[in-house]
Amino acid sequence: MSGGPSFRALVREFAQEVVRPRAAQVDRERQFPRAILEEAARLGLMGILVPPAYGGMGLDHACFAACIEELAEACASTAVIVDVHGSVATEPILRFGSEEQRRVWLPRLARGEVLGAFALTEPGAGSDAASLRATARRRGHEWVLTGTKVFITNVGEAGLYVVFARTGEAPGARGLSAFLVPADSPGLRVGQVFEKMGLHGSPTGELVLDEVRVPAANLLHVQGRGFEVAMRSLDSGRIGISAQALGIARAALGEALEWARARGEAGREAALALADVATKLEAGRGLVQRAARRCSAGLPFTREASMAKLFCTDLAMEAASVALEVTAEAGEGQGFGRHFRDAKALQIYEGTNQVQRVVIARQLLGTSTLSRRAGSSDRRARAPG
Repeated sequence: MSGGPSFRALVREFAQEVVRPRAAQVDRERQFPRAILEEAARLGLMGILVPPAYGGMGLDHACFAACIEELAEACASTAVIVDVHGSVATEPILRFGSEEQRRVWLPRLARGEVLGAFALTEPGAGSDAASLRATARRRGHEWVLTGTKVFITNVGEAGLYVVFARTGEAPGARGLSAFLVPADSPGLRVGQVFEKMGLHGSPTGELVLDEVRVPAANLLHVQGRGFEVAMRSLDSGRIGISAQALGIARAALGEALEWARARGEAGREAALALADVATKLEAGRGLVQRAARRCSAGLPFTREASMAKLFCTDLAMEAASVALEVTAEAGEGQGFGRHFRDAKALQIYEGTNQVQRVVIARQLLGTSTLSRRAGSSDRRARAPG
């Protein structure tokens, strides 16, 4: 099933009637939208990509992108919480997990009983995922994890973290492995929770692993192949971030046009300034849907996802900036500040847009001679507050 009108209409109704009325309060009070997420779970939106056999909706990435776009148009904080949970926290288990791991975790994630998070970035390893320093040592029937992760979305609220650590002496990417780490694991604790410029309803901070012990069965995929898990997850995750950017751009554009319609000649001048934004919004949606279709079809989509992320996140910033500028000229731009603050983070997390250009260039050239620093900001490298 693709992101058809009936599914999008379902999410749009929920977003406009339930999410949007609370968005300003979520932002102002830095309030985690727990009640909204519970309602989203009842609609099945926490398990869009999870097959029905594991309790999910079994829809495709086009549907997932449509959901995130609609949620982000109403509240970007809510959208990124759902996005992280449904993509980079759930998809690695679906794609790389054992049958036992899928059976244990996917139904709980799909029901929203457990919120997921993705823990890749470290204080000294942002866009270079291969330079991670966290370690995992095998001791009998357990793995013992030590290190600090940073810029983790859903930190402190998640019940399950997908954590990446070094399991061998092999340098760079070859020494990394992925683990499923429940939030109640002894030794796991939340460090600093950051004050951010935007996305105030989405908690972002440090995750400290102090001799955290997990069963050997919690190794995700194959020892030493965690980099593969991380990069595939980030490729897919960029589809959701691109959709989030479309939602923010739509919100800024729609509210600016509403403002313009009520102001006669001054409004017509503003509409001219918004024409490029409206055009790029249509182009951006095409990029997102193309990446989503290729992902769901099992075709290569790294280039398409990076192009969508680069284009759409730059568009979100442009839309918010233009909307703020045209309304500020009349001294009425205050209401657009949230979109501007929220949009900036999207150019940074899930791989900075500079990193996306490297990825795209490497794909165009068909070579590995360019830097392979493939953006590990794990959608959590938030803009500083």
